[in-house]
Amino acid sequence: MPLAFMRRRAAPLRLVIYDCDGVLVDSEPVANRVVATELTALGWPMTPAEADGHFLGLTFSDMQPVIERHLRRPLSADWKQALVQKVIDAMARDATAIPGAIDALHATTALGLPWRIASNSSHEEMHVKFARLGIRDLVAGRVHSHRDVARGKPAPDLFLAAAAAQGVAPAHCLVIEDSVPGATAAAAAGMPCLGYAAHHDGARLRAIGAVPFGSMHDLPALLAAGLGAR
Repeated sequence: MPLAFMRRRAAPLRLVIYDCDGVLVDSEPVANRVVATELTALGWPMTPAEADGHFLGLTFSDMQPVIERHLRRPLSADWKQALVQKVIDAMARDATAIPGAIDALHATTALGLPWRIASNSSHEEMHVKFARLGIRDLVAGRVHSHRDVARGKPAPDLFLAAAAAQGVAPAHCLVIEDSVPGATAAAAAGMPCLGYAAHHDGARLRAIGAVPFGSMHDLPALLAAGLGAR
C-alpha cells in the first residue's frame, strides 16, 4: 500500500517534512515517563502508556487545559515551564534515535530531495535531542518549532511554514508523521502523509488520510518510488 501510494502521487515530490518525536527521535517513552510521574504526583494517577494515549502529539500548552479539567483546578503559573525543563533534562540523558531514522535523513539527501523537520517540541528541547543523537550539525537550519508559528499541530501552520521556507508548494511536499495531531495537520495543509506505525496497525492514522508504513528502514525505497513517479 505505501509503495502504491508513492507511485501514484499526483504532484512531483520536492520536499520531505519529518516530524521529530516518534519519527526521528524515540523520545516519547522518555517524555511519557516524566509526564506520568508529574501527573501522578498532582493527583491524576497515570502510567507512561496512559500518558502516551492522552497526550501523543500535543504541545505542553495544549496539555495544560486537559489536565486542569481532569483535576478540576488550575495548575500553578510555573507548572508548564517546570515540566518542560524536566523533559529537556531527561531527553539530554535518555533520548535515542528511531531505528533507521538517521539513515533515512541521509538517504533523502542522497536522492536529491530537500528535507525539513517540523515539530510541536520547542527548539530548546530539540537541541538537546539532536545533540544526544549526534546530528545537531546535520539538522541545522532545517528545524521548525511550534513556537515559530501561531498554532502548533493539529493546525497546518508548522507544515506550511516549512514548505514556505523551502519555497515548495504544499502539494509537492510529503509529511512523515506518527501521531493523529500530526497527520491531521498534514491533511489540513493539503500535504500527503506517510504515517509511521511501528507498534500498531495505523488505523487511526489511516482514518485521517495518512498511509501507514512500519519501518523507517523502508522509507528510502518509498521516497525513491515517489521520485520515480515523476
